[in-house]
Amino acid sequence: MAIGITGLLLLALASISMLSGRTFAAFANYVDLDDKNRIGMDTLTRDLRECNKITGCIASRLDIEDSDGFTITYQFDPNAATLTRSKNGITKTLLTGCDTLTFTIAQRNPVGGSYDVYPAATPATAKVVSVSWNCSRTILGRKANTENVQTARIVIRKQG
Repeated sequence: MAIGITGLLLLALASISMLSGRTFAAFANYVDLDDKNRIGMDTLTRDLRECNKITGCIASRLDIEDSDGFTITYQFDPNAATLTRSKNGITKTLLTGCDTLTFTIAQRNPVGGSYDVYPAATPATAKVVSVSWNCSRTILGRKANTENVQTARIVIRKQG
């Protein structure tokens, strides 16, 4: 009888321990994901708001001329699931576990007081950059804590 009760108690303790470990891992993943998303968005926003102009844009890559005249490149690599920032030969990974990422450029609406934007024909006419990404982490091989979408519409200050 004592062995049976002890076995049940050990089984309950093991179950609680496994659940606690999984919860701790999920919480750690969420904190890591949230920090990387925040730092990535803050860096991108700062660079765009202070840049001189956009020099190139495709869905997975954005090239801007920084206020010091150097080019900053943001590149999404879907195979590595990363977003990197490169300037002067120095590359830094901003996001990992990035499932999707899209850059789009647009013009501002010429009507004052309106926040509408229109697709830009070229980087030279772009005044607004929209970015959207989806990142996730895994726990025991399963995707968990997916950050559904981080999205922003960033206006370039310096460009006319």
